Amino acid sequence: MSGLVMRAARLDDLARLTEIYNHYVVHSPATFDLEPKTLDQRREWFSQFAEAGRHRLLVAEEDGVILGYAGTMRWRPKPAYDTTVETSIYCAPESVGRGVGGNLYAALFDAIAGENIHRIVAGYVPPNPASAALHERFGFRPVGTFSEVGYKFGRYRDVCWMEKRL
Repeated sequence: MSGLVMRAARLDDLARLTEIYNHYVVHSPATFDLEPKTLDQRREWFSQFAEAGRHRLLVAEEDGVILGYAGTMRWRPKPAYDTTVETSIYCAPESVGRGVGGNLYAALFDAIAGENIHRIVAGYVPPNPASAALHERFGFRPVGTFSEVGYKFGRYRDVCWMEKRL
């Protein structure tokens, strides 16, 4: 992955980010969205990120192709939660298992290291040993499982929650 570049996401990346995300909407329980998102819908999502501050969005790019993205976003809307952020990470299906996720998380956590963040939380739908291992590798620890909180692909799904102190 010597040609892999981590950088802040730009609005002109949005079509590719939407393509990656929609793959998981259609083919995976990793997201609880049930219908693919339009560019306009994802534009609203994109607007929460900035190049500085707690809420960042980075992409992994190789030879001009975005292979994945990771971001930190507001966890809950009440102001007392402001120093807690939630992570989100998605890799293009063809880049899974190539180290893109680890490189993205390393760059993301470096980017937010100086911000006023006390906790990072992450949720994933089990079974997903790759996601569990990635988060554990970056210092997240399991804090609990919400059982059967989502319904997708004809069955109820759990969400495992992890947290990391900064």
